[in-house]
Amino acid sequence: MDFQEILYEVDGPLALVTINRPARHNAISLDTLEELHGAVRAAATDDDIRVIAITGAGGRAFASGSDLSEVLHRDFRKALEPIVQGLADQLERTPKPTIAAIDGICMGGGLEVALGCDLRIATHRSRFATPEGKLGIIPGGGATARLPRIVGRGWAMEMMLMGEPIDAERALSIGLVTRLVEPDELLPETRRVAEHLASFAPFVPRTMKAMVNFGMEASLAGALMLEKYAQGALVQTEDKQEGISAFLEKRKPDFKGR
Repeated sequence: MDFQEILYEVDGPLALVTINRPARHNAISLDTLEELHGAVRAAATDDDIRVIAITGAGGRAFASGSDLSEVLHRDFRKALEPIVQGLADQLERTPKPTIAAIDGICMGGGLEVALGCDLRIATHRSRFATPEGKLGIIPGGGATARLPRIVGRGWAMEMMLMGEPIDAERALSIGLVTRLVEPDELLPETRRVAEHLASFAPFVPRTMKAMVNFGMEASLAGALMLEKYAQGALVQTEDKQEGISAFLEKRKPDFKGR
């Protein structure tokens, strides 16, 4: 794969995708989006990859948002295209767990990419915002839908209406991120999380992810029924037999994805 705007690295079970535009604070251009789609698609179809992580190069930004030089000339027709929303959907829907490894600025479209990931790990120097209102527009990459589902209506309204950055500690307290680390520990922590997820039977993380994502779109009764059918499918796998046997025999399980 020949990428110009991103870096793609395979590290054991982890595919690490890095937005590589540090001079522009990793602003997401249409070319960047196209390459990110390709990288996530490649990782999703590689059986050796168990986890996909996205981060930003340079130590100053995860992603500062969409490239405003392009947004300036965007018309109604272009605005109706998926653009950032399409990437966030891809990250949310891909069967493999996805991680946003955030260091520095995470705002606008950059935050919306992170919201599409299953887990968000950040450094103490990270800052988060949805500043689109100050530009005469609203978020268009999914923040109006995903942010209230993640942090609740109150904090979503605070962030979107005010447009002011919040720091990493506040992001942790409202559940926007779930882990805070020092900058030099961000990638090691991401790798540790990936290795932990890779230690599970392959069907487990992907099924849990599907249950939460689809369950939140259903009624409580529908979500509970969906969960029972998913559990019923997993109890018939060889990996379930191996996992319980290994636990009872006090040994490490050898999962085969069957």
